[in-house]
Amino acid sequence: MNINEYNHIGGEGMGLIQIIKALSDETRLRILNLLRQGELCVCEIETILGITQSNTSRHLNKLTYANIVEFYKKAQYVYYKINEDILKRYSFIKEILDNELIREELYRTDLEKLRRYRESKLSCDDLRRNKVCFEEENQNLFIE
Repeated sequence: MNINEYNHIGGEGMGLIQIIKALSDETRLRILNLLRQGELCVCEIETILGITQSNTSRHLNKLTYANIVEFYKKAQYVYYKINEDILKRYSFIKEILDNELIREELYRTDLEKLRRYRESKLSCDDLRRNKVCFEEENQNLFIE
């Protein structure tokens, strides 16, 4: 397959250029690193990564535009997950997510925060009602 076949607009993919652009940002890679472990709500992503809701939504929009992630709404929450079809179509994305990100401390730290968040049994409702943060030193969850 030549580069022009990858670079189409519409259909299942948005083209190779849009995908590479979407992958060229550290925050978007951090989001994908988390989503590789399963679907998450916007509020969960923002809490785990320690970024604002607007920043989280902006990055998720770029990933959605590139067709790398999909979303669905459940009540007042929006949940995101990786588009598995795009991983099959562009195997280099799966390679990056499965084998390259884990080599970097930042991405390992994010996965540890995700693990602690899931162990906490907090819900999106809990996150919405309270300001929940991670302590930087030991990465424990706490409510402000």
